[in-house]
Amino acid sequence: MQKQKRKTAIWQHALLTVLAIVWLFPIVWIVLTSFRGEGGAFVTYFMPKNFTLENYKMLLTSNTYPFIRWFFNTLFVAICSCILSTLITIAMAYSLSRLRFKMRKPFLKVALVLNMFPGFMSMIAVYYILKAMNLTGSLLALIIVYSSGAALGFYIAKGFFDTIPMALDESAMIDGASKFEIFTKITLPLSKPIIVYTALMAFMAPWMDFIFAKIILGDNVEKYTVAIGLFTMQTKDKINEYFMAFTAGCVLIAIPITLLFIFMQKYYVEGVTNGSVKG
Repeated sequence: MQKQKRKTAIWQHALLTVLAIVWLFPIVWIVLTSFRGEGGAFVTYFMPKNFTLENYKMLLTSNTYPFIRWFFNTLFVAICSCILSTLITIAMAYSLSRLRFKMRKPFLKVALVLNMFPGFMSMIAVYYILKAMNLTGSLLALIIVYSSGAALGFYIAKGFFDTIPMALDESAMIDGASKFEIFTKITLPLSKPIIVYTALMAFMAPWMDFIFAKIILGDNVEKYTVAIGLFTMQTKDKINEYFMAFTAGCVLIAIPITLLFIFMQKYYVEGVTNGSVKG
């Protein structure tokens, strides 16, 4: 039995090692390419022959591709969407978890069905609605789009709230607390993991989105987000000149998300696991 367990452990660790290498290889390659000082978009070797910071300098000082402006556009949209989406999602999840009202169960079923459809299926309708409101080409339109669909992402947060004992609410109500006081003074302090998880997901969506941003912003270069801006650097006539700068941009935009996950990993995992216990 011990030999069998040892063999199984060896195979498991070998498989995990291979998967780790496959997962890390593109990341290492992008980081190394961002420091490569020679060649263009296509080279036949992995390790750069010369290391340089010129690619980062080109990216940050280019007048043709204002990366810094794109970065702060994306950061502004991500922060605003994160705050609004988190408030909407937590409020919706708490209401559906704690309150009992007519049509609650049919609403849960309809929301579950709607979540099965990808969001980009509605982008044409969303575009014409924003156009009628004269909001196309603006960052405000992106914030509205990313925040407006947040309410349908309540299922994991609702599952988390379901794990908080109702006895706490009942005890507080006996002591004369209102539902709002129960929510703010009892439930929220116990819900840090799911709040962090919801905020991270809400922050990542606009940070990485390309489809909605491209449709809504059009050709307004000054309003571009990082995803659109970096994509425009990969045209046929620019790819060899700006490819290393493009990879430098990929490294820079990965830093905020990486730091967030490093510092919030504990709460992120708790939010996912506890939120999936009940549905």
